[in-house]
Amino acid sequence: MRALLLLPCLTLTACASLSGGRDHSFVCSYDTAWDATLDTMKDYAITSENKNAGTIETTWVEMDGKKRPYGIFGREGFGNRERARLTVIVKNDNGRALVNILETRQRWHAKGGATQQAIKWWPVEPSEEVMEEITNKLNTRITEKGCKVNP
Repeated sequence: MRALLLLPCLTLTACASLSGGRDHSFVCSYDTAWDATLDTMKDYAITSENKNAGTIETTWVEMDGKKRPYGIFGREGFGNRERARLTVIVKNDNGRALVNILETRQRWHAKGGATQQAIKWWPVEPSEEVMEEITNKLNTRITEKGCKVNP
């Protein structure tokens, strides 16, 4: 009985661990934070940006992925393709700018079975390297504009 009660908690925890979001707080104006964030994201293929809503979204980018065997026998899926996209939200919070960067990453491969669900894009953990790179660029660009990083 306890196992049945624990299952929803484990499911929620697993989904939360795939979120890939990082929150940043800066002491500066919204406009300055927006400009620095947009400048940081210019290296990525932006599909939409809306300053009023504070959102920046990139397109899906496909790449070779890390080897991630699945199942008890450590099987490989079909190929080793991953794709990722970034969503950034900038908010104003009484003189502080809040920036949330979210990476959504998926892997294309088979997961057993003979249904349409067997071969598709499956969620995987975000790339720590990508998130570190964006965080470092954002911190550098925002401090160059005279803002302070708020711990």
